Amino acid sequence: MHAKADTDALTALYTRNVDAVYRICYVYLRSRADAEDAVQSVFLRYLQKQPVFRDENHERGWLLLTAKNICRDMLRSWWRRHRVGLDELPEPAVPMRDEEPSELTESLLALPEKYRITLYLYYWEGYPAREVAALLGCRESTVRTRLQRGREMLKNDLGGSCHETGSFGQA
Repeated sequence: MHAKADTDALTALYTRNVDAVYRICYVYLRSRADAEDAVQSVFLRYLQKQPVFRDENHERGWLLLTAKNICRDMLRSWWRRHRVGLDELPEPAVPMRDEEPSELTESLLALPEKYRITLYLYYWEGYPAREVAALLGCRESTVRTRLQRGREMLKNDLGGSCHETGSFGQA
């Protein structure tokens, strides 16, 4: 019967506070999915710590402070800073699994990694050289050199069928 009382107490605590915890998480994270993840983390932390509260105000304060700290940790995480929301992604330029890759795509995928990644980020994803350099952790001049050499490799592989300007457009 003790487990039933614990479950009922947890359900009551959750019901009393879930909306406030969700709202604070949403304000910090500005994403419904991230806020829902943070809410789960808050109540998981409650289960792990099992704090004892003086009253409902103390309970709510602890949960909101925990929510704030979890959200701030999420905002500082490497993953959060380097991801893009699904609604921000462009239509795929690289073929999906059930599509046949183009000759250009096959040639690109055959390049050494440093040229393949640089060309992909620059031409298919549309990042300027400065941002490609930041993403790859190298200098902008290195990116420009890799772009030039990668274009030459593609041109040779494709038999000179690329534009002289090096503009490939969408595959």
